[in-house]
Amino acid sequence: MTTQGERTQTPGEARDDRAEQRTGGGADARGAKGRGRRLTARRAAGWIVVVGVVAAGGWIITRPMPGDYIPGLGPSSKDNAGTPPVVGAAPPPTDPGALNVDTLFPAQRAVEVGAYKGRRNGVRQGENCAEVLQDRAQDPLKDGGCQAYLTVSFTGVDRPVLSNVTLLRFADQATAARAADALRARPGAVAFILADTNFAPAQAAGSAKPGGEPRIEAVGHYVTVTSSRPGDARPASAAATTPAVGGTPAAPPPQTTGTGGGTEQELDEATRALSYAAGTPFVWM
Repeated sequence: MTTQGERTQTPGEARDDRAEQRTGGGADARGAKGRGRRLTARRAAGWIVVVGVVAAGGWIITRPMPGDYIPGLGPSSKDNAGTPPVVGAAPPPTDPGALNVDTLFPAQRAVEVGAYKGRRNGVRQGENCAEVLQDRAQDPLKDGGCQAYLTVSFTGVDRPVLSNVTLLRFADQATAARAADALRARPGAVAFILADTNFAPAQAAGSAKPGGEPRIEAVGHYVTVTSSRPGDARPASAAATTPAVGGTPAAPPPQTTGTGGGTEQELDEATRALSYAAGTPFVWM
């Protein structure tokens, strides 16, 4: 017999209520069971994610020619294998005025100034500045106070031009200015290196056209010597340039239009661009 408003329990419901009373459960027991099942599912999903990450990492590391190991977060094994050669001892990391090639001209970053774009090739560096000379028997830097040198070879990205930048460090601006004058008096004194760091043939005496001398600038207590040759490294001249004024690097070369322009113009653009890029870090030093 039931009163109005009450529902008649089925036999199964009565047994469930008695079982819950014996175990001290009811709604709380059912909730605990549900929470246990949800926790187990989350753990399973977590393990699936962990296994997937481990498997993906193994694939990224072992796959051939991977490009970046993780896209955008580092160089590939192919890039590392193609690092340009470096001859000579690197400067100590504690030297604040050191000519550090990886700081000035990172291997994986192109130099872009005006219409010129070039990539770094071979590097020579050291403390004996006579090593940059074509003929050490005639040394315009002798007793000049040169402390260290850095010579970097560049190749034009979209044009067949090879270029060199040689940086020389001195104790002060006055010493650097005197050294620059001495090098201008002997424009072919600084050797030209190739992409593999070997020396290119010297330019024959009298073969250069007027204005075909390297660009030599005194910037702070550094001197930059920049020159360019055709892509096959034949000795060649570039158009005449005007020395920098007031100890600052020359202005970047103007933009050119179209695809025209002879080899002489391309050499001039490369020399001016790299001279500007090399001198800019030392303007206030």
